Amino acid sequence: MTTTATSGTVHVVDDDASWRTSAARLLTASGYHVVPYESAEQFLDAAELEAPGCLLLDLRMPGLSGLQLQQRLGERSLPVVFVSGHGDIPTSVAAIKAGAEDFLSKPVDSSALLSAVARAIARDREERDKRRQHDGLRARLAALTPTERLVFDAVVRGKLNKQIAADLGTAERTVKWHRHNLMEKVQVESLAELVSFAEHLGLVGARDQPVPGSQSAA
Repeated sequence: MTTTATSGTVHVVDDDASWRTSAARLLTASGYHVVPYESAEQFLDAAELEAPGCLLLDLRMPGLSGLQLQQRLGERSLPVVFVSGHGDIPTSVAAIKAGAEDFLSKPVDSSALLSAVARAIARDREERDKRRQHDGLRARLAALTPTERLVFDAVVRGKLNKQIAADLGTAERTVKWHRHNLMEKVQVESLAELVSFAEHLGLVGARDQPVPGSQSAA
């Protein structure tokens, strides 16, 4: 497997100092930035999670266990690869159901470990990209005035300009003006793009979408 120095950060949480050292050597030689921790508590106190990466996590440790740390971190944390000498099927199933990328038993084959880490970091990069895109869409939506937001909500649900005007108690030309402005602010050029924008933010579903041809730019 070929990696680079920008492959990502691997946070190694294990109370076994010799295993932390050997894992760090392997991962560093493969191009990863490695940060070791001897306990889950130390990870919680010191870890910086801004960079893409993953968590290589022991199952049983003094204090918080690996599963407890996984649960405490929640879904928006780094992907987790469990590595343990004490794993069993129920525990591994519980870890995977809680969102772990993989569950490996010690002694770990080097290629299996590197493959699991690569998959976990790739997933983290993908999820970070999705969050950045979502945040960007949210920022555009937040730029709308209250009236533009009302028009936006009505348009993406299939209402015509004249219907929106009647609902708002205003002139149809005013609705057209708001519609033009809001489309510029959210950076779309067509009704289809506007509906897609709303879909990506979870603001409309299939039942809410306008019927093709039911609306024009007017």
